[in-house]
Amino acid sequence: MGKTYERIDGRLRTFIEEQPMFFTATAPLSGDGTVNLSPKGLRGSFAVVDDRTVAYLDFAGSNAETIAHLRENGRITLMWCAFSGPPNIVRVHGRGEPVFRDDPRWAALVRLFPDIDAGAHGLRAIILVRAELIRDTCGYAVPLMTYDADRDLHGKRFAREDDASLSAYFATKEHVATSIDGLPGLPLPLPPTPTV
Repeated sequence: MGKTYERIDGRLRTFIEEQPMFFTATAPLSGDGTVNLSPKGLRGSFAVVDDRTVAYLDFAGSNAETIAHLRENGRITLMWCAFSGPPNIVRVHGRGEPVFRDDPRWAALVRLFPDIDAGAHGLRAIILVRAELIRDTCGYAVPLMTYDADRDLHGKRFAREDDASLSAYFATKEHVATSIDGLPGLPLPLPPTPTV
């Protein structure tokens, strides 16, 4: 049934890259802290960096739980499900970190996503994840569903923002600079978007 992999390559990499969405799960160290589970989509916003490292774009939103948890402890699990084709579930358990716009690695990392107009979505961080455990399971209970298209609402909403207005937007949101559990979230004001 389930299998453990040493690296993300071959059939496993192909499966991950073909999925139109995945999920991220993080939690604070506190035993009574809030566990966060988020869906991630938008074709082209995920990349395999090397056979043990993946990255995805973190766009504007009304909270920053994943960023806060990663800043506190780095623990993260990513999960992909086959909603079409042969049943399969892949999980990458590892350590992640948010890479912000003022990080020297930003320019190289953002180039991993050539098909995304990051400015149109209010890109606030790139999440870099180093795999510690890579496993798949059967996925027999995952329903068959069809993928129609990415929604265009997020891009339309945030395309009209610049760095200053995006920082002002985040400042109005209760759980962006600080998580639900009071952990440091997104550093505000945002560093300026570098020209790449």
